[in-house]
Amino acid sequence: MPTRKRLGDLLVEAGLVAEGQINETIEHKRRDQKLGDALLERGFITERQLIEVLEFQLGIPHVSLYQYPIDERVLGFVSQEVAQENYIMPLKIQDNEMMLAMKDPMDYYVIDDLELSTGLSISPVIASKDDILYAINKYYFKNDGVELEGQVDDDESPIIHLLDQILTTGVQLKASDIHIDPQEASVQVRYRIDGQLRSEKTVSKQFQNSLIARIKILADLNITQSRLPQDGRIKTTVGVTPVDLRISSLPTVHGEKIVIRILDLNNALMQLNELNFSVQNQKKYKQLISQPSGLVLLTGPTGSGKTSTLYASINQLNKENVNIVTIEDPVEFQLEGVNQVQVNSTVGLTFANGLRSILRQDPNIIMIGEIRDQETAEIAIRASLTGHLVFSTLHTNSALDTIPRLIDMGIEPYLVVSSLNGVVAQRLVRKICRDCKTEREATAMEKQIFKKNGLNAEHVSYGSGCSSCHHRGYRGRLTIHEVLVMDDHMKSMLLNNRSIADIHTYARDEGMEFLIHDGLEKIKSGLTTMEEIMQVSIRI
Repeated sequence: MPTRKRLGDLLVEAGLVAEGQINETIEHKRRDQKLGDALLERGFITERQLIEVLEFQLGIPHVSLYQYPIDERVLGFVSQEVAQENYIMPLKIQDNEMMLAMKDPMDYYVIDDLELSTGLSISPVIASKDDILYAINKYYFKNDGVELEGQVDDDESPIIHLLDQILTTGVQLKASDIHIDPQEASVQVRYRIDGQLRSEKTVSKQFQNSLIARIKILADLNITQSRLPQDGRIKTTVGVTPVDLRISSLPTVHGEKIVIRILDLNNALMQLNELNFSVQNQKKYKQLISQPSGLVLLTGPTGSGKTSTLYASINQLNKENVNIVTIEDPVEFQLEGVNQVQVNSTVGLTFANGLRSILRQDPNIIMIGEIRDQETAEIAIRASLTGHLVFSTLHTNSALDTIPRLIDMGIEPYLVVSSLNGVVAQRLVRKICRDCKTEREATAMEKQIFKKNGLNAEHVSYGSGCSSCHHRGYRGRLTIHEVLVMDDHMKSMLLNNRSIADIHTYARDEGMEFLIHDGLEKIKSGLTTMEEIMQVSIRI
């Protein structure tokens, strides 16, 4: 048995953190949160550093489970629930000893419990949290189908168990969406993690109807209607995580496809300083939202983080002396002290109708989930011209494209000019994994792109792939922005019918950072890669 030392002491001894950082983390961490997780969350250490310290100081080896030959007979000794709850994975049994991969090999309670319940001595090895989760999903889920085979149809418990496992995996892997795709002979379960879809599980075709019916019952959808799309929501707790699940069903030739959007209510509300604004862009944006009236628009494709920015902005402005009213479809997150209205087109409560009523509610600040048509755009602009600060979103490729888009919707150019304070365009890109970040010399093409945009970079970073990021080189996402502030000269250019290209040149000369510039700065800072920026930036 290794000497039972405390993690904080080991990290201080290794010189990775100061005593003060340990004390500060202990003071601010959640009661049920382990110290290692809290230090990782605060960015004081990386997961690789944590593993290396434990490996060196305790003499416990580190294993990568990516292609580890796990003996499936050991799965019967540790239940899936215990494995998921404690981030452990049994690997093999030899000479009355079980090798156990653990995220926290200093969790002696788990070791003692398992030794008692299995009658085996436990030999811990260290593995990263994500590595363990993937192994659990790969091996335990593989046996789900076997466990479910032969269960009587009227016994719902195996289907409840299956759905619980699908949701638990989604939350633990920090997926934004779960896709349940009926195929001809099976049902495929895929998770969208950091913007990328990954196949994680195949379910037997015989459970398709029961699984879909279970989801529809929980989401309060019509289970007898399978030929029309339906939308619903489920508010629940998965493990210890409160989540809001958006359910969308779509009839396909092989049955109903279900997409579950996961909103983690613990992490839903962010602060403005957590949104990766550059210093210049954050200053500009804070000035925009501090205006007493006018229209501020957020643009970008679906899934680019616009809603997070909207909520962070509203949260910043949410004071006792301000009346904030929102109209959304759907209400993503409930904010204390903010009056939120849910669009309900079945009873005629559209964005436009709701907005008319909101204007009679003496608001200071109005947030409209999305401007979808001319009528909503006109009322939003009228509200911004009559002393209200109005926030909304629009689907355009860049901040400048917002102006012709509003004019195309039938808004008079003089109204656009009078009302629009500014526009923020944003995209989400994958972040280089901190644990396997490696520096290399920039290629000739990369240097050329930097030079063309007035920047210089000799070295760039990439993720070489490790167990923390499941050998993908990326972990998590960050936002890149461009912030367009409408000044008087820009407004006169628009009124004089100058082209968007001319306005683009003027904005660039005035020092506006476009998406590509913000992206390149984040590449220089070692946060992301050229490949990611090229996928989202429309101007090189």
